[in-house]
Amino acid sequence: MRILIADDHDLVREAIGAFLIAEGDCEVVTVGTLTEAIKVVKEQGAFDLVMLDYNMPGMNGLEGLQKMIAANEGNPVAILSGTTTKALAEEAFSLGAAGFVPKTLGAKSMISAARFMVAGEIYAPFNFMQKNDDASGDLFTNRELEVLHGICRGQSNKEIARDHNLQEATVKLHAKTLSRKLGAKNRTHAAMIARDRNLL
Repeated sequence: MRILIADDHDLVREAIGAFLIAEGDCEVVTVGTLTEAIKVVKEQGAFDLVMLDYNMPGMNGLEGLQKMIAANEGNPVAILSGTTTKALAEEAFSLGAAGFVPKTLGAKSMISAARFMVAGEIYAPFNFMQKNDDASGDLFTNRELEVLHGICRGQSNKEIARDHNLQEATVKLHAKTLSRKLGAKNRTHAAMIARDRNLL
């Protein structure tokens, strides 16, 4: 795999590059700006995967993503980010990003993510995508999100339980946990908060 990492933080790009090279079958090139990244692609040809830091010089929001997708001849281009929102990740995907990769990802997960994207799949870590954009940083389980979807559709606990093959008491418990995590007073309030935060 030929991978290009563009990040203006030396330590970050070197660490990610080292993770990938340690795997043994990766050729990694690292640069510090979008301009350098595009220049390298033009000089060396398209890479199997390009990873771009969202906040580095030249990116101008997600414009840089679009420029690199065009330069890399349709090969996967992913966004690297330290902190961001689910809404931004979704916007990146809508513009053609192959992945949204948190810089906090461990070495094995980073390698798995790279392989996944090179294979043509879209990568986004589930917990990251379900992250509460509030300061609390609470994460939601798959089951909690299913219950939250049901609440937002106006379903009763009984209907949610039937749809997901759960006990009604289990749904009640999840609804209570969701209200606590969201800081909601009741189910309706939880649905309003979830919509405001783009959790669904």
